[in-house]
Amino acid sequence: DNTQIIFVDTPGIFSPRRRLDTAMVRTAWSGASDADLVVLLSDARKGFDETAQAIVGKLAQVNGPKFLALNKIDTIRRDQLLEVATSFSEALAFDQVFMISALNGDGVEDLFTAIADVMPAGPWHYPEDQLSDFPLRQLAAESTREKLYLRLHEELPYESHVETESWEERKDGSVRVQQVIYVTRDSQRAIVLGKGGRTIKDIGAASRADLSEILERPVHLFLFVKVREAWADDPERYRELGLEFPQN
Repeated sequence: DNTQIIFVDTPGIFSPRRRLDTAMVRTAWSGASDADLVVLLSDARKGFDETAQAIVGKLAQVNGPKFLALNKIDTIRRDQLLEVATSFSEALAFDQVFMISALNGDGVEDLFTAIADVMPAGPWHYPEDQLSDFPLRQLAAESTREKLYLRLHEELPYESHVETESWEERKDGSVRVQQVIYVTRDSQRAIVLGKGGRTIKDIGAASRADLSEILERPVHLFLFVKVREAWADDPERYRELGLEFPQN
């Protein structure tokens, strides 16, 4: 339907590794004001740290329901978890607080059910069997970006970006896709490539299998890694994602 949920993930684009005033972050906050629900997803192990405090302070200015989801509860003692939850709740009156473990699924179904319960009813804008309204080129880029983060989430900052440079329909029914993974530093490029190119080969194989299943045909995927500093503040990147570049 036409509902909108914004997930604010404290270890993601709001990480201390990134400035809180980048254009990408400002765009994310602009979407929060129009959302039907805002879910703050936070690593319980980090507690109510400086980054979390900054986000909660900004969330106080956003209207509408707000949920708090404390993740990784399987890695923290119960008394510590309750202390973290209390710190968040004292700073902002969340409509609901959830203790979850994305790893083993504890509490996740309760979160999904609560989200569904607060969503306003609306008409379907796309066929029920349509997986996404993304153009295929963008969907392919998102698939590769997902595999990139799953493979390197502990090593690579979330400042990386994937672009589909070319999409060629071949006579045999297959498709040839060429993509570029952009990172901000040469050291990150080396991480993505891996020793002997092993890491990028693994990422490419996982993304190719995913795309072949989605498109129901063979996919020939070619990945390249390039350094592009401050890509998140480039207006062209926003246009490719269908977003408006924030002027302030």
